[in-house]
Amino acid sequence: MRSEQFSSQSLLDLFERLRAVTMPEMKHALGTRVAMTVFRKLAPLNHLTSYSHRGGYYSLPAIAGFDEHGLWMARGAWFSKHGTLLDTAEAFVHQAPAGTHATELEARLHVPVKDVLRQLTQAGRIHRSEHEGLYLYSALSRKERQRQLAARNALAQTSSQEHQAVQAAIVLFYSLLDEKQRRIFAGLESLKLGHGGDRKLAQLLGLSEETVARGRRELADNEVLPQRVRRSGGGRQKVEKKRPIS
Repeated sequence: MRSEQFSSQSLLDLFERLRAVTMPEMKHALGTRVAMTVFRKLAPLNHLTSYSHRGGYYSLPAIAGFDEHGLWMARGAWFSKHGTLLDTAEAFVHQAPAGTHATELEARLHVPVKDVLRQLTQAGRIHRSEHEGLYLYSALSRKERQRQLAARNALAQTSSQEHQAVQAAIVLFYSLLDEKQRRIFAGLESLKLGHGGDRKLAQLLGLSEETVARGRRELADNEVLPQRVRRSGGGRQKVEKKRPIS
């Protein structure tokens, strides 16, 4: 009886050791240069293929530890119970309680999805509509899509109310500060907002943009002076008293 030239056990040992492996690693383990030989050994194992890294990583169902969303990561590669990135993105869109934007889905899947969403939309596998200036991806079923849209609108309303509450708290806290503290606080909030922060804080607090920018620069340059509201020399200058000329 002819002995097996390429042992599957070496492949199983490799999976057990690394959890996720590449084609070159499997070729090396089997002692072959032919990809078809590797695939013949993989076929009975019901192997998994990563949806990240262009499907360049492989694993086994018995090794994968999928989370509650059906995702698992090993050696930086992401795997899905749903299979390919296309199928995974479709499943996540249909399961999203309030639909999903591309950036939201990218944060969950950890890979770019804009092209995938475009393909799914063109293939009629998901629905795309404009919502508050962004594309919202939702289920094909009209009933489910309406439910997702209603949830998205409720979410937007809640976010708006929370935003207004935060702004009111900022204004209240600002009113309790002295002049120096107000400037520094405005600069701090501007830093947190990033681009356009000076203008937004100036409008919210009734300041000039230059005042906000000054507070921001003082923080950034570590020039905050303790126990002093104004820099030395600031404020109204003393009026020199003159004696009347007799």
